[in-house]
Amino acid sequence: MASTPTGPQLNKNEPVTFTADSVEYDKDNSLVTATGHVEAWQNGHVMRADKITFDRNTGVAAGIGHVVLLEPDGEVMFADYAEMRNNMNDGILKDMRALLQQNGKLAANGGQRTGGQINELSKVVYTTCNLCAKNPNRPPLWQIRASSAVQDLEHKKIEFKDATLEMFGLPVAWFPYFWNADPSVKRESGILPPIMGTSSNIGFFYGQPYYQVIDDQSDATYLPMMTTEAGPQLDVEYRRRFNDGTLLINTSAGYLDNTPQGSLVSTGQFNYDDTWRWGFTINRASSTQYVTDFHLTEGLAGDQNILTSQLYLEGFGVGSYTRLDTKFYQGLNDVINTSTLPTVLPRYQYSFFGTPDSLGGRFSLSAGAFNVTRAEGTNTRRASLTMDWERPFVGLLGDQWKITLHGDAAAYNANDVNELPNYGPYANVDTARALPQMAVDFRWPFARYSGAWGTQLIEPIAQIVVAPQSGNSQLTKIPNEDSLDFEFTDANLFGFNRFTGIDRLDGGVRANVALHGAWYLGGTTFDGLVGQSYRTTKDDLFPEASGLHDQVSDIVARGTFAPTKWLDLTYRTRLDSRTLATHFADAVTSVGVDRFRVSGGYIYTNFNPYTYYDQPAPPPVGNTYYFPRNEVSLGVSSKWGNYKFTGNVRRDLQTNQMVSVGADAIYEDECFIFDLRLFRRYTSINGDNGSTELLFLLTFKTIGQFGYRAL
Repeated sequence: MASTPTGPQLNKNEPVTFTADSVEYDKDNSLVTATGHVEAWQNGHVMRADKITFDRNTGVAAGIGHVVLLEPDGEVMFADYAEMRNNMNDGILKDMRALLQQNGKLAANGGQRTGGQINELSKVVYTTCNLCAKNPNRPPLWQIRASSAVQDLEHKKIEFKDATLEMFGLPVAWFPYFWNADPSVKRESGILPPIMGTSSNIGFFYGQPYYQVIDDQSDATYLPMMTTEAGPQLDVEYRRRFNDGTLLINTSAGYLDNTPQGSLVSTGQFNYDDTWRWGFTINRASSTQYVTDFHLTEGLAGDQNILTSQLYLEGFGVGSYTRLDTKFYQGLNDVINTSTLPTVLPRYQYSFFGTPDSLGGRFSLSAGAFNVTRAEGTNTRRASLTMDWERPFVGLLGDQWKITLHGDAAAYNANDVNELPNYGPYANVDTARALPQMAVDFRWPFARYSGAWGTQLIEPIAQIVVAPQSGNSQLTKIPNEDSLDFEFTDANLFGFNRFTGIDRLDGGVRANVALHGAWYLGGTTFDGLVGQSYRTTKDDLFPEASGLHDQVSDIVARGTFAPTKWLDLTYRTRLDSRTLATHFADAVTSVGVDRFRVSGGYIYTNFNPYTYYDQPAPPPVGNTYYFPRNEVSLGVSSKWGNYKFTGNVRRDLQTNQMVSVGADAIYEDECFIFDLRLFRRYTSINGDNGSTELLFLLTFKTIGQFGYRAL
């Protein structure tokens, strides 16, 4: 190999360095000819070719045969012939091809470079699809053909003129002018693909979004929309990233039912230091109909029937956490009266979990206070404190024990307690209470390994809880804000309180027992538990049909069966202690592999705690009060190469009506995504007759999305 470390110069300022198998010098014509694996670099540009001729008089470097140009930004161009000058910033290329980021491919019959920033191309083809390995001449899935194009390397965009979009070689769309950002660009201002569809409420709609890059930290999207049966709408979303957090603001204004409408969604979170951060969420809308008709619920987090706004400050310590927040709610469903929803002004929480002490135990603490107000309903102020001390130890025979000291205390000041959601006998309440409890937990696992029969485990579990009787007076003297919902299952069999909060406390002397068993046989697993709770006195604090009303509770059980990797089944139930009638059942199963998998679910419960607390005191137990939930669901999924399909269906067996049906079919490869979705809701929201949504979306990677939606 011959090498020229410093190389001949094309001009006095920028040297060219090259390597080659051989080099010839023509002094009379000032030509340097390098042949055989030639690589030359100058000013950050690299040229490789079978042969390169350097004209020292004109400053032209001509590459012949298998020419490759590597640009400083990583772009790679191929050509049969190239002439470069002016530090390789200017030149012409013949039969040019370029490899861009994100699998982008650009080809042209010829190209001219100016200033190292502009490539003017003729007879251009662009795609991100891979060519067929067996038949490279076969047209790709999609490509753009244009009579000419300009690749602006400085502003990172490609402009096409007289462009045709082809799929499988067939033209499907024509554009007199079309441009898109260079694939290396993640953010670029410009017009986005349109949004269009039909809706039973607003008719045909068309939206033309525009994306604006404001600076390196912020951008915005503007979406004006026209409809045939409602007024126009404008949606604006602003995003900004700060050194210490992020901010998003989405606002819209429209015209519906002959009245102006609007919405505001905003989220932000900011770090003050390594310990403290603060944030907020704002969700407000002028009307329920405006949000649902313009499909604005897609941008809302949480329950789409209620808009939640909050402002919070939280801190993180070693073993501790604290939070101060305030929350506001707005009902989005006509059956939800916003005036009855609570406003939290404010709420404070603190929790601490200590390290093991000298006795081997751990101390934990949870404290809090809140003020809940309603325009219509109970207003409650509460301060609370919960403390625990736990000491586990192991006996000589492998028996496992844990002693727990637990205490709850709370003070209340409330008015309008005789209104929802409490409907108590008193209008005003000023009271305080405390409930100390002690528990002893016992587990004794027996395990046996029997070779081919795997490992079997039998584990009796018992818990004794000793506490004063909490009293049924809680129902009349204590306002309820945090214990409006519970379901007695194996998940809360053991514990000091079956309720979700401390406004209702589970006291008295009681014993909770269970038998846990498991069998591990090769790749097969069976795990199950059955248990029950016993108390010394009957507790009317728990409603009928809750499973905890009597001295002997319902029987709770759980079983999981997984014989192979492609099958698993989990079943939970609650059975009547006398008749073994099913009061609660929850079954989930999944069978199959990625190419085809079926999942199913079933849920049944005869207890509806929401009905119990959200209306005046119920009548005696009977058919007029308890409404069982009885629902089944089925889902299928399949993934086969580039194809993916999912489907789901839900049916209410109690009313013998469908709840929803949905399906999603997707094809995706390196350059294209086709997404077809269908969803049908049969249940009524705001008095409608359900809804049907059909959406198809075409995504041409690095180009954009085109879709249609029917609602």
